[in-house]
Amino acid sequence: MERIGILCEYNPFHNGHLYHLKKIREMYNDALIVLVLNGYFLERGEISLLTKEDKTKLALSFGVDIIIELPVLYGTQSADIFASKALEILNTFHVTKFIFGSELNDIHKLKQIVNKIENEEYQEKVKTLLKEGINYPTALKKAIECDIDFNHPNDLLAISYLKAIQKNNYPIEPISIQRTSNYHDLESHDTIVSASNIRNKIKNKEDISKYVPNIVLPLLQEYNEDIYFKLLKAKILTTPHLENFLTIDEGIEHRLVEGMQKSHTYQEFIEYVKTKRYTYNKINRMCIHILLGITKQENNHVLPYIKILGFSKKGQEYIKSLKEELKSITKIDKDSIVYKTEIKASILYDLIMNTNTYSFELQNKPIMKF
Repeated sequence: MERIGILCEYNPFHNGHLYHLKKIREMYNDALIVLVLNGYFLERGEISLLTKEDKTKLALSFGVDIIIELPVLYGTQSADIFASKALEILNTFHVTKFIFGSELNDIHKLKQIVNKIENEEYQEKVKTLLKEGINYPTALKKAIECDIDFNHPNDLLAISYLKAIQKNNYPIEPISIQRTSNYHDLESHDTIVSASNIRNKIKNKEDISKYVPNIVLPLLQEYNEDIYFKLLKAKILTTPHLENFLTIDEGIEHRLVEGMQKSHTYQEFIEYVKTKRYTYNKINRMCIHILLGITKQENNHVLPYIKILGFSKKGQEYIKSLKEELKSITKIDKDSIVYKTEIKASILYDLIMNTNTYSFELQNKPIMKF
């Protein structure tokens, strides 16, 4: 039996995600699908419009067999850490294939890029370009001298996936599916559009019913940016040594304080802080790290446990077959920084979104669908 691994954020779950799952079923009808799911705060510094609990239920309802948590400590970091932790989890469950969306949709070319990236000469070129104030996608393109547009976020993630598989020698075959929508296109009205397009439409109070399955609409949470801004403002203006927080480097902490003192909204703040080097995503990610209090010292890359969020009947049977292997690693370590950060994330998410995810976290019970 093929065991297919996927990594998703579902912000929100939309027709493109449904297409992804249907394509997997077309390719591998009887396969076990194992999802690593990012929860409340996401890789690009966004806040999820769906709770972790609802995302788990949606995944189960659309045919995923096992859903595993990607802890917020790793899920809010750079693409390389985000990808490496997800692949580490999937390898623990012995997935045979990892299927992801890609704009380029060419595994051979992506592997060639990965091989160039691992070269020391390339790494020095990137460092030099970054010091000149160029953002990472542009630096990557210049350093390896190729004609690929690395402003496509899914191709950047694809490179990180392949790096993780290659570096750790995982016995996992990477397979790409052609992306049918452009992440940067915020105007399209096709039935399959990007999550960023949908979030933009939600922000503009447009009808999104044609872009998401019907059961998603009543589950969408209302993001209160004003509350988020106030929480972040209190943290930034009252915390000494912001440079101790993860991803706060090169004196950017001074710009963060100045921006917060001069801004009245989160958007004003982001615009003030943004530079060529510091993109919107990078600043958003910084803000999440500050809000959650994730310091450089606490950035532990050792995965202390694996949390199973949900499973189907088939998923339960497979988990039972790995009982001895999973016995130690599926025991939640409540003293770990990973667990404490997850709890803190749920509390802050509840304040911003007016939800009750804290109770879900404390229950610590997988959702079952039979």
